[in-house]
Amino acid sequence: MARRRAGAGRVWCGVAAAGALLAFCCLPPSDQPGPGEPRTEQASPDSGPTGDSVPALGAFLEPDAEGVRRIADLEDWLGGVEVRVGHTYLPGDLWSNIEGREDFLKPWVEWKRADPDRMFVLNVPMQERNEEHLSDAEVRGLLRAGADGRFDAHYRALAERLVRLGAPDTVIVLGWEMNGTTYTHRCGPDPQAWKAYWRRIVTAMRSVSGQGFRFDFAPSRGRDAVGWTRCYPGDDFVDIVGMDSYDQPAGHSVDAQVEEDFGLQKQVDFAAAHGKPVSYPEWGLFRNGDNPAYVRRMLAWFAEHEPVYQTVTDYCPHGVWLCRENPESSAVYRAAVSAYRNAADGSEPSDRERPSGAHWYTAASRSTHLRPAFRAVER
Repeated sequence: MARRRAGAGRVWCGVAAAGALLAFCCLPPSDQPGPGEPRTEQASPDSGPTGDSVPALGAFLEPDAEGVRRIADLEDWLGGVEVRVGHTYLPGDLWSNIEGREDFLKPWVEWKRADPDRMFVLNVPMQERNEEHLSDAEVRGLLRAGADGRFDAHYRALAERLVRLGAPDTVIVLGWEMNGTTYTHRCGPDPQAWKAYWRRIVTAMRSVSGQGFRFDFAPSRGRDAVGWTRCYPGDDFVDIVGMDSYDQPAGHSVDAQVEEDFGLQKQVDFAAAHGKPVSYPEWGLFRNGDNPAYVRRMLAWFAEHEPVYQTVTDYCPHGVWLCRENPESSAVYRAAVSAYRNAADGSEPSDRERPSGAHWYTAASRSTHLRPAFRAVER
């Protein structure tokens, strides 16, 4: 989720790179650069990709079955563009939830199985009590216990459940944002133990017959509490090098986000050096408010680097659909993504109203049973 410190699909575009970049860079005439962004020449709103291939993409809409139901409405809003990535998070409160309750997983798996082109992305905590602000000493002890195999059974249980339900190819975003301080599953207190523990989890899950999981190593952008390369557990235990990247800190341009230590450029260079594709499990607006230039630049970045998947975080303040606080960014996102479908069949985006249930992310931000990261937005 979005970091609180101030300082600090498979998304294949499926079209010619130049065409995709034009589609992602186009802006309505009213869009202006965001804070700290250089003014750039605007492409024609009619520029877009050709052909009938649409990139896989997704959005985090809500963690439970309601998130699955929202996907069809998002597709309508995008003019019929297929949302191929379903993304949710296992709760990090109790081991019983980290093992993946069947009633929680089943709606997502059923959605995924309805179309072989779809992808299910599941964030999996590495510890229970994952947002209870445990001390570094407590975290260090838990990491070492994990490295010794104490928690292997929980992850075998999760793997067995996913395979039994019919999602053996789930993308597992394990221990995300480990380079920060938010989560109990953070790396900083003992990077060596953290890496050993990650390897134990991957080994336990891969031991389950029939599995074909891909494991996504996804730090938050920037140095944060520790340089994320110190946490990398090794090529044999990582399939994708991801990154969570929000528009922050205030006044920080996308160029700065690319070039900073442990930033976006470091991610793609590191992934290439290790023979891994990239992903963006979380991205969205934040400290710079409604910033269409950020959205345009991020979509162009995706077109250039062809991540395995990218999923925008769609609750406020980050989102572009359910969140109505960012109308200019919303218009840019909708026009750019809809351009894929429009280029193929000449259709226009649907005028269907967005869901009126703005209550859901307000309620979720206060819930101890949904994804804990909702709550951190309010801190």
